[in-house]
Amino acid sequence: MNNRQLFLHSLAQTSPFPLSLEITNAEGIHLIDINDKKYVDLISGIGVSIIGHCNPTVIEAINQQAKRYMHTMVYGEHILSPQLQLASFLTSKLPPDMDNVYLVNSGTEAVEGALKLAKKYTGRHEIIAFKNAYHGSTAGAAALMSDATFTAVSAPHVPGAKFIDFNDHSQLDRITEKTAAVVCEIIKAEAGVIPGNKEFITNLRKRCFETGTLLIVDEIQTGCGRTGSWFAFQQMDIIPDILLLAKGFGGGLPLGAFIAGKKIMRVLSEKPILSHITTFGGNPVCCASSLATLKYIEENNLVESVAARSSIIDKVFTGYTIRKSGLLAAIQLNSFDEVHKVCMSCMADGVLIDWFLFNDSSIRLAPPLTISESELENSLAIVKKNIEKL
Repeated sequence: MNNRQLFLHSLAQTSPFPLSLEITNAEGIHLIDINDKKYVDLISGIGVSIIGHCNPTVIEAINQQAKRYMHTMVYGEHILSPQLQLASFLTSKLPPDMDNVYLVNSGTEAVEGALKLAKKYTGRHEIIAFKNAYHGSTAGAAALMSDATFTAVSAPHVPGAKFIDFNDHSQLDRITEKTAAVVCEIIKAEAGVIPGNKEFITNLRKRCFETGTLLIVDEIQTGCGRTGSWFAFQQMDIIPDILLLAKGFGGGLPLGAFIAGKKIMRVLSEKPILSHITTFGGNPVCCASSLATLKYIEENNLVESVAARSSIIDKVFTGYTIRKSGLLAAIQLNSFDEVHKVCMSCMADGVLIDWFLFNDSSIRLAPPLTISESELENSLAIVKKNIEKL
């Protein structure tokens, strides 16, 4: 069998119509297929390749660490320099009280760890999430999805989750002394880039303080500079109790984290000890990739460059309905059929775009932060051309 046949025969499928691009190489903003055709990756592998593909600085860091050691022992037992350096850099970008990092393998594992942490710390079991939000697909994370379309067939999941509407002040009183945590995105990504209202986010933070509820902020898609600040919550002038990172955080390798203050995090090491453990979390090679990525973002002023590139989206799509924060954007069309047609025609023209899990009538844009202004403008012109062909 050829690779396409093996793909369909031997790998579990997640949809009846996979893109089925056979990728042989990747470099910078491009993926390259078996026919040497280049595709501009305007979605960064759904937010993962935040400084592009095969960045030489990251590759060098991965190679050097792989030569030293890879896995040594389950997380939290050995003193491993890549983990320490990464945690130190990361906390230097965060408020002083957020000084403890727990490294995991993925975003959904960060969610699971944070839920366990919040329940153990507060002694409560109720979790409040927002409607039409996505936080992962494992049993605990899936319990935070309000749409039964995605959860009914595998229910019941972890009990205790309740849902409220985003940006609705009138529902904040549903957060009570029974609530262990509220899980919130500052920008709801999979709903089609719905920004939080600053007054609402401020009042949410206040309500959590009043009720002794932990505020878990999910920045798995928005962290590491994508929205024009290191973290989107910094634009809201709040401090979460627990912060979640993954996707671009790993620099192309599987890595996630949940971050809190030592006072909160220490409960995982007592009564009982080993309250949360992971074998591969904080893999040294993944940590080296992450640190190299974050340093590259800092040294090349990529966070500061987001605003200028973001304005290009406004320029190209003048007259369209756009929702965006930095280099995460949704271009609203009329239906999934239109979005799918545009995605396929753009792919034929060498540009990769996508839609959103809870908004399939919008086009997803999330290019690497390293894309140049001219590359972005030219790629978006191709997207616009194919929209106009509808």
